[in-house]
This record gives sequence, structure tokens and C-alpha cells, in this order.
Amino acid sequence: MLAKVRSGAVVGLDGAVVEVEVDISSGLPAFTIVGLPDAAVQESRERVRAAIRNSGCTFPMKRIVVNLAPADLKKAGPAYDLPIAVGILLGSEQASTDLSQAVFLGELSLDGSLRHTTGVLPMVAATHDKGFSDIIVPTADAREASLVDGARIMPFDTLSQLVSYFQGEIAAPEYQAEVVNEYIVPLWAITDLAHVKGQEHVKRALEIAAGGGHNVIMMGPPGAGKTLLARSLPSILPPMTNEEALEVTKVYSISGLLPPDSPFIRQRPFRSPHHTISDAGLIGGGQIPKPGEVSLSHNGVLFLDELPEFKKNVLEVMRQPLEEGRVTISRALSSLTFPSSFMLIAAMNPCPCGFYTDANRECTCTMPQILRYRSKISGPLMDRIDIHVEVPAVKYRDLTGETSGEDSETIKARVNRAREVQRERFSGKKIYSNAQMTSRHLKKFCQIGENSKKLLEQAIDKLGLSARAYTRILKIARTIADLEQVEDIAAQHISEAIQYRSLDRTLL
Repeated sequence: MLAKVRSGAVVGLDGAVVEVEVDISSGLPAFTIVGLPDAAVQESRERVRAAIRNSGCTFPMKRIVVNLAPADLKKAGPAYDLPIAVGILLGSEQASTDLSQAVFLGELSLDGSLRHTTGVLPMVAATHDKGFSDIIVPTADAREASLVDGARIMPFDTLSQLVSYFQGEIAAPEYQAEVVNEYIVPLWAITDLAHVKGQEHVKRALEIAAGGGHNVIMMGPPGAGKTLLARSLPSILPPMTNEEALEVTKVYSISGLLPPDSPFIRQRPFRSPHHTISDAGLIGGGQIPKPGEVSLSHNGVLFLDELPEFKKNVLEVMRQPLEEGRVTISRALSSLTFPSSFMLIAAMNPCPCGFYTDANRECTCTMPQILRYRSKISGPLMDRIDIHVEVPAVKYRDLTGETSGEDSETIKARVNRAREVQRERFSGKKIYSNAQMTSRHLKKFCQIGENSKKLLEQAIDKLGLSARAYTRILKIARTIADLEQVEDIAAQHISEAIQYRSLDRTLL
């Protein structure tokens, strides 16, 4: 007998509907799965066999063929355990019910209980968009699945409970979606900028970066506070919109990194990979491509400490995500695109020993060593970083002083106002910040006067800036004007923006 059950698959960041066809016929006992299954799907044969037996049902000793359609789509992961088991129960006439609107997702344990499955959110979203209203998932995944508006989520703990529902012995359980409140970051998770001693000009640079979503590189001696400043950045970032939060949640869902107590990520990600990371770890990869650190940082911050210590080929692969806000990973079987619109915050020493720019410590490096150290960061990569800021060693009077600068809440209020201006400006244009502006947007929203043009011309001639650096200066100036809540970009905004290209002089 032939039975058909619907399930889902993850394709990049999106989901797809998979039809699980189960044919049970007479012949020597066999259990075959076709349709490009990976090892985890092939192993589901033993899990399904044991789960059916341990749930009080009979596993048919016949020839069983399971086809996962479409056959040209690679199937990965254990999410097909439940639909295969249901298909076998229907095909062996141990269950009979109308499943035309139902989708089954879930891994089975040997005792028949349903386990958490990664990628539930994109699969539920895709199947619901295709018109399937009833989504059967493990109880552990009900909160995540309920993020899809309009879907009827039916959570089950065990396969035997699901069989009882098929037989009409119990009513259909239905999960009531919880109201998602604004996520408040715990105080221990962030550092307030008021606690950072000195470095007021760096705090100003970070405020501009947060206000426009700009990339930043900080250069200074060890112990100057670069890492502390970078880790303080989340405290002044604006909250994510629901659309942004849903994108981030999908990325973490398919990566299996969603926290069990909070399936909807409201706080902007902050990722800080070690400098030994590979290019596949940073960009993403694998036989079936998975998101890397640039995608896990989507709509958040990617912090690369000790930037020159990263392998050069690892840094160079960041050009596409920095420029386009997405990364494409091509394999023989598929080519997948993941979102990667993030703020890059990088920190580096000025030389191998770290004290080339320190007035109090003598540098022991030779000039060829310094040039070789800095050459690990290519000019094209540096061009894609909007704000360059030098971080000097903190003076003793700043360390011991009782006065502190503005706290994060005050700075965040200005950042939020600037981002609100940008949301209104770019409404309907599918961009969210000044850093994402294209040349068409620059021409429309970054008009400057004659004095500003002369100032920019002098800076370009003197510093030898590239065309990309020119556009970065305009974007930074636009953000500075937004922070001041003024419409026109003035000469002082251009002047301050030029100061944030300081490393163009020292690295080129």
C-alpha cells in the first residue's frame, strides 16, 4: 500500500516542502530510502524501526521503499524520522486519518519520543506558505514553530501519543503562541561605555558606527582598551525590528544554535571568532553548506581581534559579504546564499611588538617587519572598512580619574534617533542604514556644498584615497549629520569624516 506524508527541508536560509512517499509491498523484508538522503537520513531506518516497536505498534516485515521527493534535492538531518514513521503506519493500515493539510517534522528516539530538530522555523514558514495549515512538531520545538503567524502548531511528546490522536482517542493538542516581549539584555552581558576610561574620540567613532551601521578598525598598543571598547558596542546598538529578528532567528535555527529558553532572538548577535578560524568557518561551508561566522553575525557585530593574525586568505574571502551583505557558497550539488549584513569591528596592533605608536614604550620592530605585518591586510579590504581610528595608551590621570563619560543609554538614545531618520529615509528601499547606501542613494541623499567639495578634493589629492574611500566618507558624513538631527551635510561633517580615514595614510 502507498502512503504520502509531507515534511520539510532546509535550502540555504529558506525551507522547502518534501513529500515522503512510503510503499509497502509483499516480498523479502527490506527497508530502502531513496531521494538523495545523507547518512543521518539513512540511519533513520533503525531509529524508525525501534520507535514503532517501542510505541506499541507493529513494524511490517515486508518490502518497504521510502522516496523523498523532489529526488534532486539533497536531504540532510534527522527531521524525516517522524514523517517516515507516520508513512509506515499509514501504509501498514495501523493508522487512518486525513493528512492532506498536515506536515510532520521531528527526530525519533528509540523509545518513540520526539526530539528537537534544527531548522524548524524556516521549514514551518515554507510549508505554511505552501498552504499546509497543521504543523506537527516535537513539543521542544513548539515555541520556535509558533513564530510563523497563522500556522496551527500541534506539539507531541511521543509517537504513541500521535497514534492515539490518529485513532481519535485524544484531542489534537494545539500550541498557543506566546506574546514575544522586547528582549532586555542582562546587565552582566554588556559593558557600559561609561566604564571605559578615557578614549573619548574612540567612543565618538563607535557612536557614529552604531548610528549608521559602519565598519570600524581600531589600531593601538596592547592594553589600550580596544577589546573592551568593541565589547561595549552592543550596549549602544538600536534594537532589531521584527523582520531583522526573524532573519537572525532563521540563521541560528538552521545552525542549531537557538537557545532553548528563548527561540526568538531579539538581541543583535555579537560574534568573536579566534584568529585560527578557517575560511570555511568564517564564510560557511561543508558538503551541504552551513552558515559561517559572517552569517551568524547577520544584523549584528563581527569582532575580529588581532586582525593581522588571521590568515590572509581568510580575510580576503570577506570582501563579498562586506560589499554585498550576503555570501554565496557553491558546491557540486548546490549553490546557496546566506545573509551576512553585519558590522565589522576589527582591532590590531600597529606592529608585531605592539608599541610602534606608543609614546611611553620603545618599539623593537624593524621597518620591514612593520610593513610585512601590516601588509597582511590588503588595500581592498581596508577600503571596505568605513572608520579607521587610532587607540592610544590610556594616560594615568584618565585611569585614576573619578569622572566618566556619557553612559550607553544616553548614546543609544542618539543612535536610535539617527536610525529612525534612516528608516524613514529608506522606507521601501530594502536597506536599513547609511552604510548600505548604493551610488544611487549617495547621489540623492548625500548632496554637499562647494566648501565641502573643495575639502574632499584636497583630502583625496593629499591622501591618495580611492573611489571607494570617497563614498565611505560621504556615508560617514551623512551619519554624523543624522546624529545631529540636521538634513544638510555641512563642511564640519565632511571634515570629521575625513579624520576617520587615518589609516589610509599609514598603511598605504
